[in-house]
Amino acid sequence: MIKLTIDDQPVEAPEGSTVLQAAKKAGIYIPTLCYYEPLTPYGGCRMCVVEIEKMRGFPTSCTTPADNGMVVKTNTKQLQDFRKGVLELIMTEHPHVCLVCDRRERCKPFDICLRSASVTERCVVCPKNRRCELQEVWDYVGLGKVDLPFTYKELPVHTEDPFFDRDYNLCILCGRCVRVCQEIRGAAAIAFTYRGSQALVGTAFDRPLQEVGCQFCGACVDSCPTGALMERNVKWQGFADREVLTTCPYCGVGCQLEMRIKDDKIIEVVPNKNNETNRGQACVKGRFGIQEFVHHPDRLTSPLIKRNGKFVEATWDEALELVAGKLSGYKPDELGVIASAKATNEDNYVIQKLGRAVLGTNNIDHCARL
Repeated sequence: MIKLTIDDQPVEAPEGSTVLQAAKKAGIYIPTLCYYEPLTPYGGCRMCVVEIEKMRGFPTSCTTPADNGMVVKTNTKQLQDFRKGVLELIMTEHPHVCLVCDRRERCKPFDICLRSASVTERCVVCPKNRRCELQEVWDYVGLGKVDLPFTYKELPVHTEDPFFDRDYNLCILCGRCVRVCQEIRGAAAIAFTYRGSQALVGTAFDRPLQEVGCQFCGACVDSCPTGALMERNVKWQGFADREVLTTCPYCGVGCQLEMRIKDDKIIEVVPNKNNETNRGQACVKGRFGIQEFVHHPDRLTSPLIKRNGKFVEATWDEALELVAGKLSGYKPDELGVIASAKATNEDNYVIQKLGRAVLGTNNIDHCARL
């Protein structure tokens, strides 16, 4: 462990930590926009700058290694003035009526907006409202108003892809989605297109994501600090009542997922960042497929038994007795068992044990054996 001082507070952090990581561990907030924990820090947004005793300039805390005896200031007037300048430049291309509005704290979704802004720029039509990292940074920096002229990008919203929408009018070019797609997922489906003031995030030749190797894992959606990337099913669902940590049922890997539940219905599934199995990542099935089959209207919720040519609901005891009675009328080589990848490894072990030891058959197959 190393010892340093941040904002007159003694802090201990593991050796090899950055100043930002040491501050986070001590509960000291430093604003960031391009920083995303799974990625290699590169200090692009300049919001996390700090003052360090005996060090020139304003180094970025996300890339500066913490050292013994270091004295750090995170909230001086010089730093806040610098951050205000950077943030104001970002706001010249990001709709910010929701940030400068003095009614933001008490405005409700169906209140009449009194701002002279187009409908698409209002806070109540932003899917990330009250969950946006930009709002948190804005409140901390205390910019208050934007004097520089604002230019709306007037880009089309991409809704042709499955699972999530891409509205690059809300993009601040932090690069998190691009980097997580390249560094973590290795897909490189999206990248920065064009240069300078024309820079945008997009695909090669502006093709749909299905055509550029996108895995639809949702890692880019999870990394986005604004409403530029939003899961379509959760866009207007509001806030969850509670969260439940569970294991993904789609295969035997054991990825941990956080189920966000509202009115006893799963509205969003997010990979757990603290689990060593998946480390905040998931496949397309785990990230976007669970709500669909859990709440699908055709999903069987009770056993069905055919009576008089029609399936009717039955109890589990009735169904098990019927199946056991039918199985006893067959020879072992006439029976087959098919296991499921949606069951746990333990359940699949039990089903093959039932087949071999009880039913006496080796006709056992599994849907994921390929």
